[in-house]
Amino acid sequence: MRILLVEDDIELQTNLKQHLLDANYTVDVASDGEIGLFQGCEYRYDAGIIDVGLPKMDGIALITTLREKEIDFPILILTARDSWQDKVEGLDAGADDYLTKPFQPEELVARLKALIRRSAGKASPLIHNGPFSINTSSLEVKKGERLITLSGSEYKLFEYFMLHPGEVKSKTVLTEHIYDQDFDLDSNVIEVFIRRLRKKLDPDNQYGLIETLRGQGYRLATLTTDKASK
Repeated sequence: MRILLVEDDIELQTNLKQHLLDANYTVDVASDGEIGLFQGCEYRYDAGIIDVGLPKMDGIALITTLREKEIDFPILILTARDSWQDKVEGLDAGADDYLTKPFQPEELVARLKALIRRSAGKASPLIHNGPFSINTSSLEVKKGERLITLSGSEYKLFEYFMLHPGEVKSKTVLTEHIYDQDFDLDSNVIEVFIRRLRKKLDPDNQYGLIETLRGQGYRLATLTTDKASK
């Protein structure tokens, strides 16, 4: 999952970025509202974390502008203001949730995970697809009751698929949701990770778990209960 973090306090920005990296997110950072707007419009994100008190363009204006441009990734706002009016202003601008400073980074990560799940129509951190399951809180992947060990990048890719089953995703889209903006989009790394996931999760292609659509990309099969019981 790829996150946009817009925070002008460099110490806090660095601290939050590290916590997000530790939680297996890919993180792009911006230190003012104008850079945040450029990145929010230029790249695809799964969620954004935006501070209200930003230089050049404040967080409320940034969120309003993103929504006016029909950019709809979920947004968590950070505010040092504790009045209910300020929180309402942020939510009315198009934010989906808020945190009042100071806060614990663990709470931020938990709220972020919930926002991403809800945006994908998932209420629980435990997501099932046939015999396969993924726990977005513990980062565990299972086939039936058997725990499957994935690398960090493999997990990111499979989590993205599990949040979007049945949807065709191009190599570019997959790369942009897993890596930061400096990654080489022409790389064949996604093909490598797809092969690894197939080998670890569905080595005999019993479920046809990850489909290749020539010239379009990849799709995670939506598995039925009958197919899962094979």
